[in-house]
Amino acid sequence: MVKKIVILGVVVAVIGLGVVAYAFFKPPEEASGPIEAIPVNVEPSATDSPAQDTGDAVASDPESGATADPVTFEIVPSNSEVRFIIEEILNGAPKTVVGTTDQIAGEIAINPDDPSSSVIGPVRVNARTLATDNDFRNRALKNRILSTNDYEFITFTPTALEGMPDSVTIGESIGFQIIGDLTVRDVTRTVTFDAKVTPVSETQLEGSASAAIMYADFGLVIPEAPAVASVNDDVKLEIDFQATAK
Repeated sequence: MVKKIVILGVVVAVIGLGVVAYAFFKPPEEASGPIEAIPVNVEPSATDSPAQDTGDAVASDPESGATADPVTFEIVPSNSEVRFIIEEILNGAPKTVVGTTDQIAGEIAINPDDPSSSVIGPVRVNARTLATDNDFRNRALKNRILSTNDYEFITFTPTALEGMPDSVTIGESIGFQIIGDLTVRDVTRTVTFDAKVTPVSETQLEGSASAAIMYADFGLVIPEAPAVASVNDDVKLEIDFQATAK
């Protein structure tokens, strides 16, 4: 009887290890396709209609009384990068883990005459394309942490811009904050990004933004690994982007 119990225990342990191993080593699903932007929600301009509280990017022309149309810029994935940065102790030494992807999409509507009425549409990142310097870590990230087979995209939906200037000048950077809802898997939390944007020309923007989050706030759990003694609780999120006028 004891022998049967021992054998049963071994079988259960082997099955358990097999399930865990499969979760780590199974190939994650590839991206369903190239990243695409969700159109920014900006209403058409209207005569004698000032900018509304809804955040629509329109401004009045003081001479004609007509409203000016905003310029919509679209992020160029091939010239952009989004990344996460987290610190851990690996094999007894500090290790900075960086995950990156260029699969980021979004639109920005700007009225040069009234920057405060600018609107940033939802910004999406394809989580299935995130990659670090280690294949084992990549599979753990996608299979165990982000569950990318079920949740392909990470989405940041801006709800407010703070610190926007009254005017912008080509070639001069502006700093401001972007407040919005960050959704990772099926959890959404309010996050504030510190941003800097430079209007390189009338048809091109370049910028960056960063924020720090606690991954546990999004229900994320980092699985234990023998070589990893500890992992910091916070994650830094960064984006460098280029956007061109549509």
